[in-house]
Amino acid sequence: MARVLVTGVGGPAGVAVIRSLLRRPELTVFAADMDGWAAGLYLVPAEQRRLVPPGKAEDFVPALARMVADDRLDLVISTVDVELIALARRRDELAPAVLAAPSADTLDTALDKLLLAERCAPTGRAPRTVLAGPDALAVDWEFPVFAKPRQGAGSRGIRLVADRAALEDLPLDEGLIVQDYLPGEEYSVDVIADAEGRVVAAVPRTRARVDSGVAIAGRTVHDPELEETAAAVAQAIGLVGVANVQLRRDRSGAAVLLEVNPRFPGALPLTIAAGVDIPSLVVDLFLGETLPERLAFREIASVRFLEDITVEIDDVLVSEHAGHQDES
Repeated sequence: MARVLVTGVGGPAGVAVIRSLLRRPELTVFAADMDGWAAGLYLVPAEQRRLVPPGKAEDFVPALARMVADDRLDLVISTVDVELIALARRRDELAPAVLAAPSADTLDTALDKLLLAERCAPTGRAPRTVLAGPDALAVDWEFPVFAKPRQGAGSRGIRLVADRAALEDLPLDEGLIVQDYLPGEEYSVDVIADAEGRVVAAVPRTRARVDSGVAIAGRTVHDPELEETAAAVAQAIGLVGVANVQLRRDRSGAAVLLEVNPRFPGALPLTIAAGVDIPSLVVDLFLGETLPERLAFREIASVRFLEDITVEIDDVLVSEHAGHQDES
């Protein structure tokens, strides 16, 4: 019986991971979040629910280390970027438990769009990417182009730069990068790579409907170009484990890198239903099992809906961070 802790279970990714792992009777699954109202807490028995400090707090990693000792944990899975960054640099403190996460170098690269583009440039799948200011002004762009924060997820801070005058007016104090405009359809590709960095599955899916940055409707698609592009990106950043590679088609229709989320995606249930149970594979990978050489998937579609979990009032965990997910 392996004992696994999943953190960040207030989000859709955390809930999806919990539900996947609960289907394996040989696993004892613990759920943790900084918010006592996190839905995923109530998918596991009361004695396996835990509250943790925010991922940015100084006592976050020591708190998880204490849980490893107290709960005799074998594996720690985090579904939150901020937590992953803190844990990846201090994973030895979780011993004897293993942190199921990419290396700190992979995380740092994936979460910095300039470093990511530079690392992936040799693949031929990355858009031209430079810092706003003199570097951007030296490029003969085909307008419009995109400007976006060098760090940060989703569409926050992204702006369309219509012409050279607008490029010259970009602020230099916001850490902006400038990239070629990618006008085509966007895809998310859920990728898992084994201990040698070999990609064993790359599952592209469309984002037919998006709510708060999470796809709530879409379908998986068999598209060799999307699968090969995502695999090339994963190998370029040295991925071991799971990542969500976002691609968009450029002006010529070719699939090009948009960004990488080096964690479990919120729309994971679609990939699981298509035949690639990434959370279960991640458990096997980081507990030393050999993964299959290649996993196939089906083309299916899904829509998501709100679901309630009803618990007794006395069972709700009380947390000082209730309702403050932005602090994670």
